[in-house]
Amino acid sequence: MKKLLVVAGETYWRQIKSWSFVLMILAPFFITLLSLGVGYLSEKMAAPDPKVSVLSSDPQIRQAVRQELKKSKIATTSQYKNLPAARQAARKDKIAGYLVIKEQKGKFEFQYASLHPLDNREKQTYLLLAQKFQLANNFQQAQLTPAQLQAIRQQPTFRQRSLQMKNSVNKDLNLISFMVLLFIMYTILLIYSTITAQEIASEKGTKIMEIIFSSTTAMKYFLGKLAGIAGVILTQIAVYILGGYLLYNLIPQIQQFRRLFRDNQHLIDQVVHNFWSWNLVYLVFGVLIYIVLSALCGALVTRPEDANKAVQPAMYLVMFGFFAAIILSQQPENLIVKILSYIPFLSSFFMPIRIINQTASTGENLISLALLVVSLFLMVLYIGRIYAGLILQTEELGLFKSLKRGLTIK
Repeated sequence: MKKLLVVAGETYWRQIKSWSFVLMILAPFFITLLSLGVGYLSEKMAAPDPKVSVLSSDPQIRQAVRQELKKSKIATTSQYKNLPAARQAARKDKIAGYLVIKEQKGKFEFQYASLHPLDNREKQTYLLLAQKFQLANNFQQAQLTPAQLQAIRQQPTFRQRSLQMKNSVNKDLNLISFMVLLFIMYTILLIYSTITAQEIASEKGTKIMEIIFSSTTAMKYFLGKLAGIAGVILTQIAVYILGGYLLYNLIPQIQQFRRLFRDNQHLIDQVVHNFWSWNLVYLVFGVLIYIVLSALCGALVTRPEDANKAVQPAMYLVMFGFFAAIILSQQPENLIVKILSYIPFLSSFFMPIRIINQTASTGENLISLALLVVSLFLMVLYIGRIYAGLILQTEELGLFKSLKRGLTIK
């Protein structure tokens, strides 16, 4: 076990201390932060002061309106005391706009002026505010008794009932979660399949491997290599989880995205929650089985520079599973989806589709997962036993002949 950990540690540290790994980790965050920063700066430079000037001949009404707007999170300013000054400020984009309140013969008039159109939420806020002041003035002029006033103030109730089935909503959210995880798995496989093949192929034909295999078994060495690469993958995922958590708390602080995030926060939270499901289990084992396959491809080549060519069959299989899963994601009853959901190298792409749409029973899910896990275990066991024969051969025989030769070398 100690030798296995030494190999795993050496493989792990050699990968993560490289500049290519650091840049690969930081690139998504750099692009995201750059996009957010550009959006934030453009908003600050282009947008006016998001304050509204409230104008009224009655100071009490002006103050009451400002307090009501504050409750609705609309900032106001008292810098401009008259209509000409407020109009000039609005035209120069120094303020968001101005609200003029007039009362004539018991009737209120609210007039909002701005260079920029109001969105639906702000327009509704001003409309309800005008109605509130008008009703209060009507009650005061009618001189109603407290009982009559209470009867008039009775409000109807409104409830919205969705006829959409709860399972249908959850199905859509689960599908979004699966698609996100599918893209994550596809990206990881594209990157680490090549890295794994190159890592294994770099040791081909070196005399040091004969010394290493004389002091430890090829199986332990192979498992150490896989453990080191798996550790690198877990490190990248952990960094992305931490970075995603920080972005989750940072984005709502930016005015440009605040409303969009607030309106969809429940959906976002539900999608994130759905990550911790069977989808994640299939993603983990799907990545592992392709990493093992890539290690085999790397061990079959004679020269390290041929590793990219050797791993192409695995890449074609990944691309087929990825694009086919996207195309067939809305067809869970399709016979092709049912068949591919049991094939170990493709079940990670197709069984989650059936689980999301509830077309696969618990037994079918467990059978598919068991086939995937058993196949992974047998591949590791088999390749570990022939690993020494594959690594020590240096003749250019081609992939299939190299595999056949590796089976016979002890």
